[in-house]
Amino acid sequence: MNTVSKWLVGARPKTWPAAIVPVVVGTAAAESELTYWRALVALVVSLSLQIGVNLANDYSDGIRGTDKDRVGPVRLVASGLASPRSVRLGAFVAFGIAACSGAIVAITISYWLFVVGFAAIAAAWFYTGGTKPYGYLGLGEVFVFVFFGLVASCGSTFLQDERITALGVGCSIPVGLFAVALLITNNLRDRPSDLLSNKKTLAVRMGDAPTRTLYCVVVSIAFGFLLYLALLRPWVLLGLLGVPMAVAPIR
Repeated sequence: MNTVSKWLVGARPKTWPAAIVPVVVGTAAAESELTYWRALVALVVSLSLQIGVNLANDYSDGIRGTDKDRVGPVRLVASGLASPRSVRLGAFVAFGIAACSGAIVAITISYWLFVVGFAAIAAAWFYTGGTKPYGYLGLGEVFVFVFFGLVASCGSTFLQDERITALGVGCSIPVGLFAVALLITNNLRDRPSDLLSNKKTLAVRMGDAPTRTLYCVVVSIAFGFLLYLALLRPWVLLGLLGVPMAVAPIR
């Protein structure tokens, strides 16, 4: 495997929609005229954070040995494709890109964005990093809902309107719930190996059947929100195109 292919594996492109969708939705929910460069910066920040958290998880889980029996995508550290040090450096580079890009809009719009950005990077690292990673305590879904839902989507709206709007918040809720649903399916897939490594994700704590029920509840609430928001903005109904993908894991 060449260098580019190796790092693409670590960056996990299949997870990138979870970073792209919030920016697209949040930007579409803005009431003011579109400022393209701000939308582009939001996309760079969101994608960089997604790649950063993927590499950080690869590094942290790899050095703990929790990825040895994983069923899902290949991990760089666990498979020996890259050294822990290089993967950690890759994560820091991604976080650095997110920080530098975010600083541009923070200086331009509001210094409070520095606080939000710092919190997002810290949350991304300590998801599986540090001595007590909260991802090992069943709190990963909370992180995903807040940062890949509320923060990413509302933040993208804020960059356009320079204020928090009711529509922006409303649209961020189903976005966050769909991100949670994605994490639930991943954790359910990894549940057998997580049990062996004592990684107490929500799926491990709840059990197989309750986790599947939770997935159905989360997805149902998300689509319910879409139908409600469609009364305000009909374009929100485009989200229903995701029904087949959401139903597939239930079968």
